Amino acid sequence: MSGSIKKVRTSDLELKDRLVAINRVTKVTKGGRTFSFSAIVVVGNEDGIVGWGLGKASEVTTAISKGVEAAKKNLVKVPVINGTIPHEQLAKFGGARVFLKPASHGTGVKAGGAMRAVLESVGVHDILAKSKGSSNPHNLVKATFNALLELRDAYTVAEQRGVSLDKVFKG
Repeated sequence: MSGSIKKVRTSDLELKDRLVAINRVTKVTKGGRTFSFSAIVVVGNEDGIVGWGLGKASEVTTAISKGVEAAKKNLVKVPVINGTIPHEQLAKFGGARVFLKPASHGTGVKAGGAMRAVLESVGVHDILAKSKGSSNPHNLVKATFNALLELRDAYTVAEQRGVSLDKVFKG
Protein backbone atom coordinates (compact mmCIF):
# COMPACT_ATOMS: atom_id res chain seq x y z
CA MET A 1 0.00 0.00 0.00
CA SER A 2 1.40 3.36 -1.02
CA GLY A 3 -0.81 5.46 1.29
CA SER A 4 -0.04 5.73 4.96
CA ILE A 5 -2.51 4.21 7.39
CA LYS A 6 -3.65 6.67 10.03
CA LYS A 7 -5.23 5.14 13.14
CA VAL A 8 -7.92 7.21 14.83
CA ARG A 9 -9.06 7.43 18.47
CA THR A 10 -12.71 6.59 19.15
CA SER A 11 -13.19 8.65 22.33
CA ASP A 12 -14.45 11.87 20.71
CA LEU A 13 -16.19 10.48 17.61
CA GLU A 14 -19.87 9.95 16.95
CA LEU A 15 -19.89 6.73 14.94
CA LYS A 16 -22.80 5.17 13.06
CA ASP A 17 -22.77 1.43 12.47
CA ARG A 18 -24.10 -0.40 9.42
CA LEU A 19 -24.67 -4.12 9.21
CA VAL A 20 -23.28 -5.43 5.91
CA ALA A 21 -24.03 -9.15 6.16
CA ILE A 22 -25.01 -11.89 8.59
CA ASN A 23 -23.95 -15.46 7.93
CA ARG A 24 -25.40 -18.48 9.72
CA VAL A 25 -22.76 -21.13 10.31
CA THR A 26 -23.63 -24.74 11.16
CA LYS A 27 -21.31 -27.02 13.11
CA VAL A 28 -22.31 -30.68 13.04
CA THR A 29 -21.44 -32.62 16.18
CA LYS A 30 -22.50 -36.05 17.45
CA GLY A 31 -25.20 -34.29 19.48
CA GLY A 32 -26.69 -32.64 16.38
CA ARG A 33 -26.29 -29.31 14.64
CA THR A 34 -25.00 -26.22 16.45
CA PHE A 35 -25.83 -22.87 14.83
CA SER A 36 -23.74 -19.75 15.24
CA PHE A 37 -23.70 -16.40 13.45
CA SER A 38 -21.02 -14.18 11.98
CA ALA A 39 -21.76 -10.52 11.28
CA ILE A 40 -19.65 -8.08 9.30
CA VAL A 41 -20.20 -4.48 10.40
CA VAL A 42 -18.92 -1.12 9.13
CA VAL A 43 -18.76 1.94 11.41
CA GLY A 44 -18.01 5.52 10.39
CA ASN A 45 -18.60 9.14 11.26
CA GLU A 46 -19.54 10.04 7.64
CA ASP A 47 -16.67 12.53 7.59
CA GLY A 48 -13.66 10.51 6.43
CA ILE A 49 -13.28 8.04 9.30
CA VAL A 50 -14.34 4.42 8.82
CA GLY A 51 -13.65 0.95 10.18
CA TRP A 52 -14.89 -2.62 9.73
CA GLY A 53 -15.23 -5.54 12.09
CA LEU A 54 -16.29 -9.17 12.18
CA GLY A 55 -18.24 -10.55 15.13
CA LYS A 56 -19.04 -14.19 15.79
CA ALA A 57 -21.46 -15.50 18.42
CA SER A 58 -24.28 -17.95 19.02
CA GLU A 59 -26.87 -15.12 18.84
CA VAL A 60 -27.32 -12.50 16.12
CA THR A 61 -27.41 -9.46 18.43
CA THR A 62 -24.25 -10.55 20.24
CA ALA A 63 -22.46 -11.13 16.93
CA ILE A 64 -23.44 -7.63 15.73
CA SER A 65 -22.28 -5.94 18.96
CA LYS A 66 -18.96 -7.85 18.80
CA GLY A 67 -18.58 -6.71 15.19
CA VAL A 68 -19.18 -3.08 16.18
CA GLU A 69 -16.55 -3.31 18.93
CA ALA A 70 -14.06 -4.87 16.51
CA ALA A 71 -14.78 -2.14 13.94
CA LYS A 72 -14.13 0.62 16.49
CA LYS A 73 -10.64 -0.82 17.05
CA ASN A 74 -9.96 -0.74 13.31
CA LEU A 75 -10.67 2.91 12.36
CA VAL A 76 -8.77 4.68 9.58
CA LYS A 77 -8.84 8.17 8.02
CA VAL A 78 -9.73 8.45 4.32
CA PRO A 79 -9.33 11.59 2.17
CA VAL A 80 -12.77 12.83 1.10
CA ILE A 81 -12.76 16.02 -1.00
CA ASN A 82 -16.07 17.78 -1.76
CA GLY A 83 -18.05 14.62 -1.12
CA THR A 84 -16.01 12.40 -3.46
CA ILE A 85 -12.61 10.71 -3.63
CA PRO A 86 -9.47 12.42 -4.99
CA HIS A 87 -8.74 10.00 -7.87
CA GLU A 88 -9.62 6.65 -9.48
CA GLN A 89 -8.51 3.53 -7.64
CA LEU A 90 -8.44 -0.20 -8.34
CA ALA A 91 -8.00 -2.73 -5.53
CA LYS A 92 -8.56 -6.37 -4.79
CA PHE A 93 -8.84 -8.79 -1.92
CA GLY A 94 -9.20 -12.50 -2.56
CA GLY A 95 -11.51 -12.92 -5.56
CA ALA A 96 -13.17 -9.51 -5.12
CA ARG A 97 -12.00 -6.63 -7.29
CA VAL A 98 -13.30 -3.10 -6.92
CA PHE A 99 -12.98 0.03 -9.03
CA LEU A 100 -13.72 3.45 -7.51
CA LYS A 101 -14.07 6.58 -9.62
CA PRO A 102 -14.77 10.15 -8.44
CA ALA A 103 -18.03 11.66 -9.67
CA SER A 104 -19.40 15.18 -10.02
CA HIS A 105 -21.75 16.70 -7.44
CA GLY A 106 -25.28 15.28 -7.60
CA THR A 107 -24.32 11.86 -8.97
CA GLY A 108 -24.94 9.97 -5.73
CA VAL A 109 -23.37 6.73 -4.54
CA LYS A 110 -23.49 4.38 -7.52
CA ALA A 111 -22.39 1.24 -5.74
CA GLY A 112 -24.02 -1.94 -4.61
CA GLY A 113 -24.30 -3.94 -1.42
CA ALA A 114 -21.21 -4.12 0.73
CA MET A 115 -19.40 -1.34 -1.15
CA ARG A 116 -22.30 1.06 -0.61
CA ALA A 117 -22.25 0.52 3.16
CA VAL A 118 -18.52 1.29 3.33
CA LEU A 119 -18.69 4.35 1.05
CA GLU A 120 -21.69 5.87 2.86
CA SER A 121 -20.05 5.29 6.24
CA VAL A 122 -16.91 7.11 5.11
CA GLY A 123 -18.98 10.12 4.00
CA VAL A 124 -18.70 9.88 0.22
CA HIS A 125 -21.81 11.35 -1.46
CA ASP A 126 -20.82 11.18 -5.14
CA ILE A 127 -18.91 8.19 -6.52
CA LEU A 128 -19.04 5.61 -9.29
CA ALA A 129 -18.05 2.15 -8.07
CA LYS A 130 -17.86 -1.19 -9.81
CA SER A 131 -17.47 -4.61 -8.25
CA LYS A 132 -15.74 -7.13 -10.48
CA GLY A 133 -15.24 -10.77 -9.59
CA SER A 134 -16.50 -12.22 -6.33
CA SER A 135 -19.57 -10.76 -4.63
CA ASN A 136 -18.62 -12.23 -1.24
CA PRO A 137 -19.45 -9.40 1.25
CA HIS A 138 -16.41 -10.09 3.46
CA ASN A 139 -13.98 -9.82 0.56
CA LEU A 140 -15.82 -6.84 -0.97
CA VAL A 141 -15.56 -4.87 2.27
CA LYS A 142 -11.84 -5.67 2.56
CA ALA A 143 -11.20 -4.82 -1.11
CA THR A 144 -13.07 -1.51 -0.73
CA PHE A 145 -10.97 -0.71 2.34
CA ASN A 146 -7.78 -1.52 0.40
CA ALA A 147 -8.89 0.93 -2.33
CA LEU A 148 -9.74 3.66 0.20
CA LEU A 149 -6.43 3.22 2.04
CA GLU A 150 -4.47 3.70 -1.19
CA LEU A 151 -6.13 7.07 -1.88
CA ARG A 152 -3.90 10.13 -1.49
CA ASP A 153 -4.95 13.76 -1.63
CA ALA A 154 -2.80 16.47 -3.22
CA TYR A 155 -1.46 17.68 0.15
CA THR A 156 -0.15 14.20 0.99
CA VAL A 157 1.46 13.81 -2.45
CA ALA A 158 3.19 17.20 -2.11
CA GLU A 159 4.43 16.32 1.36
CA GLN A 160 5.76 12.91 0.26
CA ARG A 161 7.54 14.38 -2.77
CA GLY A 162 8.90 17.31 -0.78
CA VAL A 163 7.56 19.94 -3.20
CA SER A 164 4.99 22.71 -3.04
CA LEU A 165 1.32 22.04 -3.76
CA ASP A 166 1.25 23.91 -7.10
CA LYS A 167 4.19 21.83 -8.39
CA VAL A 168 2.16 18.65 -7.89
CA PHE A 169 -0.40 19.81 -10.45
CA LYS A 170 2.15 21.18 -12.95
CA GLY A 171 3.81 17.75 -12.93
